[in-house]
Amino acid sequence: MSAEPQLDLALAVEADAPALVEVIHAAFGARRVVGPPPAGLSETEASVAKALRDGFGIIARVGGRPAGAVLVGIGMDASTDLPAAVAHWHRVSVHPDFQRHGIATSMIGLAEELAALRGCSFAQLGVRIEFPELLEWWRRLGYEILSRGDLLLQVGRELPVAFEVPTAEDMTRLGEWLARVVRAGDLVIAKGELGAGKTTFTQGLGRGLGVEGPVVSPTFVLSRVHRAAEGRPTLVHVDAYRLGDGDELDDIDLDETAAGAVTLVEWGEGIAERLNSDRLLMSIERSGDPADDTRFVFFRGEGERWEQLHRQIESVAPTGGPLHD
Repeated sequence: MSAEPQLDLALAVEADAPALVEVIHAAFGARRVVGPPPAGLSETEASVAKALRDGFGIIARVGGRPAGAVLVGIGMDASTDLPAAVAHWHRVSVHPDFQRHGIATSMIGLAEELAALRGCSFAQLGVRIEFPELLEWWRRLGYEILSRGDLLLQVGRELPVAFEVPTAEDMTRLGEWLARVVRAGDLVIAKGELGAGKTTFTQGLGRGLGVEGPVVSPTFVLSRVHRAAEGRPTLVHVDAYRLGDGDELDDIDLDETAAGAVTLVEWGEGIAERLNSDRLLMSIERSGDPADDTRFVFFRGEGERWEQLHRQIESVAPTGGPLHD
């Protein structure tokens, strides 16, 4: 049996302009005919190269073939009290030969992280009113309608909060910093490959909360409860790596401690969400260079508790700390 062709996502360079144009033209040309014609069909190698110089782009390849494209522009939003950089998605395209394989979702996920690392706090784009199925797709990704025009719906969402973390000590400091944000009842779900730094981060969180005793991985006991300093919430540290589903998580009886604790679940994605509709999702990624210990950490809030996450973080962000701004 032959292996599935591998999806490769990369930051586009100007030399990729011909491949990006190929994908954009194929994708926009395959849509049903509307008027006026989509602007994507007017893209040229020169216009795409300029877009890459002014912002950045993502190119997806499958088995070496160009399969997906996203162009990103970055501008300032002066409509709020604290003007912030906004990422604008353009020409989000998947070649018809590769559609319905999750390529667009993967590209937008990467684009959101790269935009966040460039200091953007919000992303938006225009969706043609004639394509309600596209609007529904963006809504599934968490994008909401911002405004309506004659031709386009403007949709957008808050981007993750991004940190560049060069060392293990910086990861600990990041955990200490988050202790200034969390409160009793909060759920943090942390993901990242083995050795990414999830437990190191939790040690810093425990230090910031003033917990008693060392914070070590609960791999073999599934969960550990750490009493905190007076007036601070207990830290409940859970390792869901060996759990098959949420039913097994229920056996730990986390409901008994949740209200008075900050619960951090490692390997909890797809399992721990049932614990609280308000949750802070944390993702740790390596730099990709084996000789570089740098990690990139992304926080995204879900639910009413974590609305305006960027503002919550800015209110306690340390000067000279690991916050990327």
